[in-house]
Amino acid sequence: MSTTLAELSARALAREASQPIIEFEGRWVTWGEMRHVTERLGSLLDASGAPPSAPVALVARNRPSSVAALLGLIAGSHSIRMVHPFQSPAAMARDVERLKPAALVGAAEEFTDEVRSVLRKHGIAGVALSDMDATTVPGFERCESQFEVPAHPQIEILTSGTTGPPKHFAISFETIARHHVGVHLLASSQSNDVLQMPPMTLFFPLGNISGVYSTIPTMLRGRRAELWDRFTVAAWHQHVLRYRPELSGLPPAGVQMVLDANIPAADLACIRFLSTGAAPLDPTVQRAFEERYGIPILLSYGATEFAGPVAAMTPQLYPEWGKRKFSSVGRALPGSQLRVTDPETGAVLPPGKEGILEVISPRIGPDWIRTSDVALIDEDGFLFHRGRADGAIIRGGFKLLPETIERALLLHPSVSAAAVVGVPDTRLGQVPAAAIQLKPGFAPPTFADLEAHLRAHVLATHIPVKWRLVEDLPRNRSMKTDRPAVQRLFEEEGA
Repeated sequence: MSTTLAELSARALAREASQPIIEFEGRWVTWGEMRHVTERLGSLLDASGAPPSAPVALVARNRPSSVAALLGLIAGSHSIRMVHPFQSPAAMARDVERLKPAALVGAAEEFTDEVRSVLRKHGIAGVALSDMDATTVPGFERCESQFEVPAHPQIEILTSGTTGPPKHFAISFETIARHHVGVHLLASSQSNDVLQMPPMTLFFPLGNISGVYSTIPTMLRGRRAELWDRFTVAAWHQHVLRYRPELSGLPPAGVQMVLDANIPAADLACIRFLSTGAAPLDPTVQRAFEERYGIPILLSYGATEFAGPVAAMTPQLYPEWGKRKFSSVGRALPGSQLRVTDPETGAVLPPGKEGILEVISPRIGPDWIRTSDVALIDEDGFLFHRGRADGAIIRGGFKLLPETIERALLLHPSVSAAAVVGVPDTRLGQVPAAAIQLKPGFAPPTFADLEAHLRAHVLATHIPVKWRLVEDLPRNRSMKTDRPAVQRLFEEEGA
C-alpha cells in the first residue's frame, strides 16, 4: 500500500513533542513546537474560508517556522507556491500577484505596504509566521481570491537565479515522495539509528530544489538538523568539530572558502568523503582541497528542470574510478540517461566529444531535456561538465566560455574566486570583464600581472578588457556566482 507525501508529513508531525529536531541560532526546536505552528496555520487557513486544497504562497526563509509551515501545508495537501524572500517589496508584490494564491504565508516583515496592496486587491488572506507561532495579518483574515487548483498537489519551487530572476518549476508531491523521500525506506516509526546520527546541515534556500530535496527527506525521516540562514565556513567548521561526521557536504563556493580559512587538516580528519553539487567546482580548487586535506570530493550534477541530481560520483564508484576520472561529476544515476549532441545539428556525438548535454530524468518523464550546458561523456560513461553554453561571450565572432577564463585565473596564487561576464563593446559586440576576489593575506596583483598570467594559459581573445577587485564575489543564497550582480558591477563602473 503506497503512502502519500501528505501522510508522511502528518506522521512526522505526530512524533514525540519533546524530541528536538532543528537547531537554529543555538537553540533546539522540538517536534511539539513544530506541530504548534502547523496546527495554528491549519486553523487560520480553515477560518479564512480557503478550501482544503487551495494553493498557498510561502515566503520560504531558512527558519524553523518556515520548515514547520512547509510540512503543515504538505500534510494539508495544499499546493505550495514558493516566493523568493530576497527581493524588494515591489518585486515580491508582483510575484504574489502573478501566483494568485488563496493565502500568503511568511514572516511578519514580508507584509509590506506593497504586498498588502496586492492582497487587498485580490482578496488574498495573510498569515504571519513569528518565532514558532502563526497569526493572521490584521485586515487579511478572509480568502476571497479567485485561484486555480492544480489537478494534483505540487510545490512550485524556485530556480537558483544564477543567470537571472528566480523562476518557478512545479514538482508534484508524488514525485517528491517517490524520488526524494523514498517511501519504501520510511518505517512506520522512527529508528534509533536516525536519532543517533549526526545532524544534517541545511543551508540551501528552502524555496529551491536543493532546499526541497535536502530538507523534506531529513524532516520526514526524523533526522535532526542544523538549519542555517546561510552557509558560513565558521558554522560548518564548528559542526564538524562538534559532531565529527564521516560524510559531509559543502556548496562548491564553500570549498575555496574552507581553503582560504586555512582550517587545520586535523579538524577535518573525521571526514571520509565530501560531497558537493548545485554548481561546477573548478578542478584546481578540487585538487588543492584534496591535496591539503586528503578528503576525496564527490561531485554531482543536477538542475531544477530535472527535479534533482541525475549524475554523481558516488562512494561506491570512487575507489575504482575517482582518481582516474578526476573532476568528473560521475555516471548517470539509476533511471537517468545522458547524451551529448552537436550544438548545430543536434546529432548525438560519440564518447569523448564535447557538445550540448541532454538528459532524461526519471522524475520528470521519458523525454530528452536539452540543457544549456557544455559537456562530454567519456568511453566509460563518466560525465564531465564544462560550463554553460548560454553564458558564452561572443567577441568579434570568437565564442568564449567564461568558465575557461575563470579556471585559468584560479591558477594565479593570489586569486580565491573569479567571475567573468560579457560587457557591451561598440566594435566587437562583447568583451570579457573579470571580477576577482583575493585570498586573505595576499597583496593585490596589478591587472597587468593578471593579464600576463592569463596569457600563459588562454588565447589572446580570452583576455578580459575590464577588471574589478572585490572584497567578496557576489553570490546568491545558493552560494552560486550571481552573474547579474557581477554584470551590474561593470555597468555601474561604466556609468
